[in-house]
Amino acid sequence: MLQVETDAEGWPESDRWTELADRAVRAAIAHSPDARFLTDPMTVEVSVKFTSDDEVHQLNRDYRQKDKPTNVLSFPMVQEDLLEGLDNSDDGEVLLGDIVLAHGVCVREAAEKGVTVEAHATHLVVHGTFHLLGFDHMTDQDAEEMEAAERDALASLGIEDPYAVDDD
Repeated sequence: MLQVETDAEGWPESDRWTELADRAVRAAIAHSPDARFLTDPMTVEVSVKFTSDDEVHQLNRDYRQKDKPTNVLSFPMVQEDLLEGLDNSDDGEVLLGDIVLAHGVCVREAAEKGVTVEAHATHLVVHGTFHLLGFDHMTDQDAEEMEAAERDALASLGIEDPYAVDDD
């Protein structure tokens, strides 16, 4: 069973982001090797926070030593090599990790890409969830695998390929 906790303080119409986060996290997990997290008897929790550029800037500086805001940060709580054997915890709950999105960066990037803020935020939550599941994009091969998984998850939500190159 999956539980998604959402905080959308500072984002307009904060109620709609809860459903978006839930759908995006579920889609990513469903299109991962860890799809069992959606049906296993344990409770797997993901926390998604929609916040300001300033807060993400501070987190990026403090945890990644990058003194600028970024679109999304992920903070895994379970080591990648432990995900496969994960089937329970002392209380039947596992915190998979936290995802944090920056409002201004998300809005600007959506405009640059010509997509809705909702579609871009969904992509960022999917991307962040895959990071919590041990995916990364440090090598070209890893990036290709992660992008393919993201495409599949987003397509299941009716969102077009965010990596498609427009040759016009």
